[in-house]
Amino acid sequence: MKFIDIAKNRYTTKKYLGGRKLDRDIIDQLKEILRMCPSSINSQPWKFTFIEDQELKNQLALSSRHNDERVRNASLIVVFSAMNEVGIFEEHLTKNLPPRALDYFTNNIKPRGEAEIKVWMQHQVYISLGFFLAACASMGLDSTPMEGIIRDDYDKALGITGYRTMFAVAVGFRDPEDENQPTITPKLRRPLEDVITEK
Repeated sequence: MKFIDIAKNRYTTKKYLGGRKLDRDIIDQLKEILRMCPSSINSQPWKFTFIEDQELKNQLALSSRHNDERVRNASLIVVFSAMNEVGIFEEHLTKNLPPRALDYFTNNIKPRGEAEIKVWMQHQVYISLGFFLAACASMGLDSTPMEGIIRDDYDKALGITGYRTMFAVAVGFRDPEDENQPTITPKLRRPLEDVITEK
């Protein structure tokens, strides 16, 4: 399938078929896809937590507001977290990246201060989200990005330290009666001339 067709048919799934598991090979591919995500200066200030355990999904559903049903019924929940301690991030850069990347950080990002550094790291995690959603669609998987969660509760339930939960993604298989799918509710997008400018 061409990517343009994937873009036209991918949608945010609202209703999943509960009880369906993903093959281990698919989960392994999703893990590798996230590992290979792009980021500014190859900074990779993230961690991804894969959750299949139903009891844990049920617990997280209680902290997922209007996404509770999706968290319970999706085959997989992936929690996206950003590094939350600048000192640890700098150690990571020094240990893992070439001098030019470290120089870029030192000269262009670090002078902005701790709050701005954290925002910059969080932006990198959003890059991985777009990459991941497109990958899921290319593999025939349905997905739902979810910011509507109580992040502190997720951090506590998952034992996340040194990082901060940003959002989660439900992955699985749509219920055929999900009314949000484009064949039932056509996608609404702004006209091309409103979003694209040529110079």
